[in-house]
Amino acid sequence: MTKQMDQKLLDMLAFFSTKPNGLIPFYHKLQEELGYIPKEFIPQIASSFNLSQAEAYGVLTFYADFRTEPTGKNILKICRAEACQANGCHKIITKAKEVLDIDFGQTTADGKLTLLPTYCFGNCANGPSVSLNGRLYGRVNTQKMEKLLASIL
Repeated sequence: MTKQMDQKLLDMLAFFSTKPNGLIPFYHKLQEELGYIPKEFIPQIASSFNLSQAEAYGVLTFYADFRTEPTGKNILKICRAEACQANGCHKIITKAKEVLDIDFGQTTADGKLTLLPTYCFGNCANGPSVSLNGRLYGRVNTQKMEKLLASIL
């Protein structure tokens, strides 16, 4: 970590650790800054929030939106909630994994894309749904998935 980032981390810890329930907003801000939350920060985070390392790590790993590893340049999220399952999301999941040759939570070898599961975009009537770099797509089938992936690979 650079000296500048180290100071930024300390400033963020000083700010958020004094707020009631400040740990989750801190994690969001840190992830916004770095793209992920490095596990090696856990001892310092736990100490600042007066928590055990297990508690700080437990909160971090409980929420699927927090990442402990750097992500690829692009992020593809596929909904795995009930409505999308009922509309066949398993087919687009299989297609995405086949094309990318990665599993959920992994990044392609060239760093172009990270594949993540999600559990509802609130777009259930148009499922199966996916999000590519924050843009939501509904009624995705295997052909549409191939086109989306071809647009970034």
